[in-house]
Amino acid sequence: MSASCWNLHVVPTRGTETGTETREPAITRQHVTNPDTIDADEPWMRGLHADTGYLLYRLGLRSGQLFNTFLQESGLRLRHYAVLRFLATSDGVLQRELSAQLGYDPSAIVGLVDDLEKLGFAERRPSPDDRRSRIVVLSEDGRTFLRDTDEAGLRVTNDLLGPLDATERDTLHTLLRRIAEDGLNQP
Repeated sequence: MSASCWNLHVVPTRGTETGTETREPAITRQHVTNPDTIDADEPWMRGLHADTGYLLYRLGLRSGQLFNTFLQESGLRLRHYAVLRFLATSDGVLQRELSAQLGYDPSAIVGLVDDLEKLGFAERRPSPDDRRSRIVVLSEDGRTFLRDTDEAGLRVTNDLLGPLDATERDTLHTLLRRIAEDGLNQP
């Protein structure tokens, strides 16, 4: 008896425009001669809750849902809030820098900044370094909004992390920052 199984692996591909080689994941079908000898310890046999990547994904979704519910009254979404929080740490930043630092598509940043400008939470100003460029700056109303919503944001985080004690929360935060910082430095 023969059957098929799927195999995920990385294959080299050649870029059509640049002629450079890249590595991309690919899924291929592999024939198995005896499907009755499946090893329960194979990684693909794990339950979803044994998969750390899946758990991070699910917690990210849950966190986003909680934050979006909290922000719903203001008309903002988590992505807007992330832009405001980032702007609060700078004296102004180019939109392309916002895109790179937050990991958002440049066209999404344009829309988010437009929304924040309409609400009076951010402003586009000429860059002091290059008058042809414009920087995005957090407005006083934006600072007030962040100050007024800070406690509610902490409640959302506390709800999400409720099962953990303070030491576990600190450890989780430290580990997530290390992963995020390493991931943001990857191309």
